[in-house]
Amino acid sequence: MPDELLERLRRFQSDAFPQHRSHFRLLVDDGQHPTTLFIGCSDSRLVPYLLTGTGPGELFLVRNVGAFVPPYDGSAGFHGTAAAIEFAVLNLQVSRIIVCGHSHCGGIRALYGGVHPQALNLRHWLELGREAVLPVAEPGPEALRRTEQRAVILQLERLMDYPMVRERVEARTLSLHGWHYVIEDGEVHVFDVQRGSFVPAAEAEHAGTGPYAAYDEPSLDAEP
Repeated sequence: MPDELLERLRRFQSDAFPQHRSHFRLLVDDGQHPTTLFIGCSDSRLVPYLLTGTGPGELFLVRNVGAFVPPYDGSAGFHGTAAAIEFAVLNLQVSRIIVCGHSHCGGIRALYGGVHPQALNLRHWLELGREAVLPVAEPGPEALRRTEQRAVILQLERLMDYPMVRERVEARTLSLHGWHYVIEDGEVHVFDVQRGSFVPAAEAEHAGTGPYAAYDEPSLDAEP
């Protein structure tokens, strides 16, 4: 029986890579210079490059369950997301950070129910979204959508606890963007700080919050 994954790797090298060989060579010779850190959920239905129309070298990607941001103080233990934020801001000097949640998020749904008894790390990790939970026993589709969006806002607030992020946001050299991708519609709703709500990209004036300083920070009290 053929190994399908191995066949795909071979097709990449023989068919896809030659079309981009010179670009990859440039990225090796000159190094990477992405302008955007994309913090997204690990969900297989969320495809950042497809969503944003970007290619190699344009996005610095971090994926985890729920698109959560751990505390800067290290209280959540060792974690690659915190290290990636620091690297993207301090070393790569990105000018944008996107936090992208999505509809039908299993991580958000798990906040209202139990997790597998062996999922010790997952149970602890989900606490990073606990403040977004609504006071309902059994959430319906609307409550889950609101929780998904509230979770995105919560991560934006937590990003501002990172000194290097806050410094650059207040200097207006870095902007934070909150997105909620509605899978079934193929549309991203972007968080608008001035409106205090998520707005469909088709109706939005910009790709998210835009640059904002401490006095413009989003709040969970905003209406998703």
